[in-house]
Amino acid sequence: MRKKRKFKREYPEDPVFGDALVGRFINQVMRDGKKTTAQRVVYRAFDVIKNETKQDPRAVFEEAMKNVAPVVEVRSRRIGGANYQVPVEVRGERRMTLAVRWILAAVRSRRGKPAHVKLAEELIAASKNEGSAIKKKLDTHRMAEANKAFAHFAW
Repeated sequence: MRKKRKFKREYPEDPVFGDALVGRFINQVMRDGKKTTAQRVVYRAFDVIKNETKQDPRAVFEEAMKNVAPVVEVRSRRIGGANYQVPVEVRGERRMTLAVRWILAAVRSRRGKPAHVKLAEELIAASKNEGSAIKKKLDTHRMAEANKAFAHFAW
């Protein structure tokens, strides 16, 4: 029996910049269907970025996403009764998904500041190759490097 065919999903653009990646990011920030609140958080974070760095906030955002996106990850594979962590390359769509997920996890783990300030700080740090999200990416790459010996099990 064949697998069900996966169709590429179209993501809505955000209303201010007309960028699909920012629109996806807003949808990930959103909790309980409160899209307006999520948009407010993201756009306020972009204002903070603009004030602090004196750069285009979308450029900082895209640089942060590019820096956080992993190239390789490990996937668990069961072979002969043993589980191996097999390093595999990450597809483009999943790279962006993981980058968004890790940035938001880093933002949500911080305490004591408004959400837009935490988001702005994390995006600025990620654009400079610093911060919790970059640490997560480096840990993933380190894990893949350590398990390079099992690369021949990749499917």
